[in-house]
Amino acid sequence: MKKIAIVTGASGGIGQVFVRELTKENLDEIWIVGRKEKQLLLLKNEFGERIIPICMDLTKDTDLLSFADLLKRQNLSVLWLINNAGIAKMAPSQEFSLLEIEQTIDLNCKAPAVLISLCIPFMKKGAKILNISSASAFQPVPYINLYAATKAFERSYSRALNTELKTSGITVTAVCPSWVDTGMLLKEIDGRKVRFPGIVTPERVVRKAIIDTKKGKDTSICSFYVKCQHLNVKLLPQRLTMKIWLHNIKKYL
Repeated sequence: MKKIAIVTGASGGIGQVFVRELTKENLDEIWIVGRKEKQLLLLKNEFGERIIPICMDLTKDTDLLSFADLLKRQNLSVLWLINNAGIAKMAPSQEFSLLEIEQTIDLNCKAPAVLISLCIPFMKKGAKILNISSASAFQPVPYINLYAATKAFERSYSRALNTELKTSGITVTAVCPSWVDTGMLLKEIDGRKVRFPGIVTPERVVRKAIIDTKKGKDTSICSFYVKCQHLNVKLLPQRLTMKIWLHNIKKYL
C-alpha cells in the first residue's frame, strides 16, 4: 500500500515549506495541489520524483469530485493531509464582490471539510490532518472580517474533529500563526510600509506544527507573541480587543 501526503496551496509560502519538511518523512509520494501548474512542476524538479503535481481549483465541485476519483483508483494510505490553500483580503466587508465572498468561503471552509471527508476512509492510526487556521480565529477582526471568520470555522472544526477521531488514532491540528512572512502579505498600502508585529517565518510555523501534531495537540501556536494574543482574548472583552485592533490599523484605512 502506497503511503502518501497531500498538501494544498503547495506552490509557495507555508505550503512549500510543508512539502520540504515532508520529504524527510517515510512517504512514497507527496501530492501537491494548486492552481499554478508551472509552480507545481518547479517543486517537482526541486524535490524529486516523489512529488506528484495535481493542478486543480478546490473551489470547483468538479475538481473536488475528480480528486475523490483519484483517491479511489489507487491502493494508498493517506498519512498526512495539509489543508493550506486559502484566500485572504483586507478590506471593508461591503467592498467584497459576491464572487469574492463565495470563493473565500469555498476555499477556506468548504474545501478543507470536503477533502478531510474524502481522505478519512484512506487513513489509519497515526495519520495526521493539519488545517492552517490563524490567530485571527481567536476573536472577531474588523477589516479582515471574512478571512478571520473562515479561520474561526477551521479552528473550531479541527478541534472538534480531533476529539471525534481520537478512537481511530487520527490527529487533527489547527495551526494558528499570526503574521507569517509570505507573499500573501500586503507589504505596502498607498506608499506606506505596513508593520506586522510578531511576524515569523513560514519555516518556524511549519516545524512547530509538525512537532505539535506528532504530540497529538489540537492547536499549534508557534510564538510567544501569539500565546500572549491567545491569553489576552480570553481575559479581555471582545469589544475591547476589536477597539485595540482598530487603533493599530487606523493609519492603513
